[in-house]
Parts: sequence; structure tokens; C-alpha cells
Amino acid sequence: MDKATKMILFSLLLADVCSLVFCEEWKAKVVNNLEALVDSCVVVPCSFSHPRGTLPTSRLRGIWHHKSNKNQIIYHSDDSKIKDSFKERTKLLGALGQSNCTLEIMPVKDHDNGPFCFRIELVKTDNNDPTTDMFSFVEDCVEIPMLHEPPKPKMGPLKTAIIGKPYTVMCSVHHTCPSHMPVLTWNKGAKEDVIHIHKDLHNGKWEMASVLMFIPQEGDDDTELTCTAVFHEGLSSLTSLKLNVKNVQNYNHIIIPIAVTLATALLFGGLFVFMMKKYK
Repeated sequence: MDKATKMILFSLLLADVCSLVFCEEWKAKVVNNLEALVDSCVVVPCSFSHPRGTLPTSRLRGIWHHKSNKNQIIYHSDDSKIKDSFKERTKLLGALGQSNCTLEIMPVKDHDNGPFCFRIELVKTDNNDPTTDMFSFVEDCVEIPMLHEPPKPKMGPLKTAIIGKPYTVMCSVHHTCPSHMPVLTWNKGAKEDVIHIHKDLHNGKWEMASVLMFIPQEGDDDTELTCTAVFHEGLSSLTSLKLNVKNVQNYNHIIIPIAVTLATALLFGGLFVFMMKKYK
């Protein structure tokens, strides 16, 4: 067998081998580290691609498992395959047919640290059995450090309030559960005085903010303004600040006479200089 024939046969063999999943490209994008509040919930953003291109959700099976052991499953469409300590606590928020493998854990337990990895399997439509096309993204897994106390909201800007003039202050708190956002409340003002803003900070982190606007009145100085954050399942934290309220005095009765006096003095001073020059 000559060299050219050997090269052709090698190329054909390589093509056959690369038609298998091991030579094709599987990709996943998973947040690597995401804090979670114990007894609340956490949402792990996840997206993926597979060598078969776009397929309906019915042809795809998404699984989440421990990195050290793919048989320790924390999410599966077949509930009987899920590890007992995770049953009824995990679900996919995204549609697999849209390459969305986002995972929600609720409520979070203090042993949910991970690392957890996503696995995709292509299944047969007739009996839902897996095909040979499957892949675990063990290089893209999430670790979940636990928060045992809810984070305190931040308030600001700390500026002096003026009686009778609109005053605005903002309260914000970070979280990792956009499916059950924390609720921010104030001890002052009505609902119509408050604007809520939910912001995606990316990589699984979110910020809930509340902006309060009110008009300070007499007696508001040194009163306590409190913002309370209530997380899923009722966990709460709060932050307070004392209002520094000032009253702007009307000094026109002083300023106007002084201004008139100065103007008069300048006028007569100018005339005096002019007359002196003319006299000379």
C-alpha cells in the first residue's frame, strides 16, 4: 500500500472517529461561584450548546449532579433519580430547547455548597432513552458559599434635608434569587412615594433598590429613617439613619438694606471722585 492510499484511509478513519461526540464541541457557561442565603433560594445562570444544533426540549434531558460523582444527582426530570436531600427543592427555570439550563434551588440548605455541574443528554423521542450523545460539563461547575445571615441594605446619599423641599434617599441590597426577589420597605412615606428598581449585576448577582421621596416637615430633625429588606421565606435585615433636617431662613430683610446701602455708597463715592477730578 502506497503512502497516498494510507493517507486517504487515515483521513476517512479520522472522519469516522470525529463523527462521535468525543470529537465534537460541547460548551456550557455556568457561574463558577455564587453566594446563597440559607433558607432562601438561589438561581444559578446556565447556558449550553451541543453538536446537534437546535433541538426541541423533548429531545433534550438536562441533569445537575455533584462534580465528584455524576450519580449524585441534584436535579433530573425523573424525580426518582434525584438524591433524597434535594428532592422537591430543585428545578430548571429555562427551556432546554432554548439552550437555557438555569437551575433554581429552593429552599437553600447549608449543605448545598457543591460544586454542581450540568449534564446534557440527547434522547430518543419514542421511548425517552438516552442516545450516545451526552456530555457533563465538569470544567464549568458552580460552588455555592453559604450566607447564614441576610445582607443588610445600604442607604444613601447621606445629605442634609431642607424643610419644605423634596428629599430623596435610596436603599439597595444584593441578592442571588431573581425568581423570588427581596422586598424593600420604609418606615416613612406612602407607597406612591416609592420607586422600586431591579438591576441585573450579571454573573448571577442582582440588586434590588428602592427610592423614597418625601418633603421634610418641622420636627423631622433627628428622626430615624429605616429601610427593611425581607428575603424569601421571611428572613429580614434593616439599616437606619438619622435625618439631618435644616430650616432655610429668609434673610432678605437683612440682605436687601445692606445691598441698597452699598449701592448708594458706591454711587455717591463715584460722584465724589468725578467732582474732585472736575474741580482739579
